[in-house]
Amino acid sequence: MDLTRFIRPVPDFPKPGILFQDITPLLADPRALAVAVERMGEPWRHAKLDAIAAVEARGFLFATPLALALGIGVIPVRKPGKLPAATISHAYKLEYGHDRLEMHAGVLAAGSRVLIVDDVLATGGTAEACMRLIEAGGGTVVGAAFLLELEQLGGRERLDPHRIECVLTY
Repeated sequence: MDLTRFIRPVPDFPKPGILFQDITPLLADPRALAVAVERMGEPWRHAKLDAIAAVEARGFLFATPLALALGIGVIPVRKPGKLPAATISHAYKLEYGHDRLEMHAGVLAAGSRVLIVDDVLATGGTAEACMRLIEAGGGTVVGAAFLLELEQLGGRERLDPHRIECVLTY
């Protein structure tokens, strides 16, 4: 199945000059969504993973069915103030400011092998912050899986030397 048929380009979003790749049509089609999740998981079938770290919010949409297919759990990585128990956090720089990610403290066993999952790899800042958070929590980042990669933004290089797998590249 050609998944590019389910990606809708939206010009000038979120600001003029940006061509946003909208995944909403893919999410709305059960066959396309199933194929996308299957393709995201295929490279990791034999990676001996313990968990998936899902990046808020669209990463949750892919991480949960992927975790079920791989027989592992999901660790939500969220924006500040969204998790009810004690958290650990990692602050990071964005091209337009600063942000922070959090996950529950103690959710990972030491040395847990974790796959980062999100919808889009752009500059890599959020994925890199998630990787640092997992490491701070005692886990080992095995790599990252994305539905889309916006190649010209250099995210893959930022995440080097981690293994990166993307279903579609723009």
